[in-house]
Amino acid sequence: MELVQPIRDKEVINKFKNELLKNGYRDYMLFVIGINTGLRISDILKLQVEDVKDKTHIVIREQKTSKRTRVLINSMLREDIEKYIEGMDNTEYLFKSRKCQNKPITRVQAYRILSNAGKRLGMAEVGTHTLRKTFGYWHYKQYKDVAILQDIFNHSAPSITLRYIGINDDVKDNTIENFYL
Repeated sequence: MELVQPIRDKEVINKFKNELLKNGYRDYMLFVIGINTGLRISDILKLQVEDVKDKTHIVIREQKTSKRTRVLINSMLREDIEKYIEGMDNTEYLFKSRKCQNKPITRVQAYRILSNAGKRLGMAEVGTHTLRKTFGYWHYKQYKDVAILQDIFNHSAPSITLRYIGINDDVKDNTIENFYL
């Protein structure tokens, strides 16, 4: 799998949302939940209606680390979720496969959805990690608190978090931009 990047431009985030809406609300919500919670795709795909309905937090055991994690569903995301799950049963997966009855889409399908939308917008470095990286990038840009983000991501060091969200790449590019001998 290729190295993927966060989406560093809010206008591009909105274009991405609109592109995903062309395929239906499911694909749009996959993106919206990913960029607003920072959860890994493997954890997002396991979510069922009962995990988010009338809830203030998503509480799960992370598939990768087996650690319990608790993520706030802010009021704007809650509004989107409530609209999306209207009429769905509590045991339904949020991101149901269109082929299998009440099974979630696969990681491969999630990758295809996101990667293909990115390609249609001329973006090559898009994949499932783009969601989590975009969350981290914008969270850091807004709050400048790498320690909180490190905790959210369960990273062992701040340097790992900064590299993961692409901040190191930005800093390196900026330092070299005006450097010429």
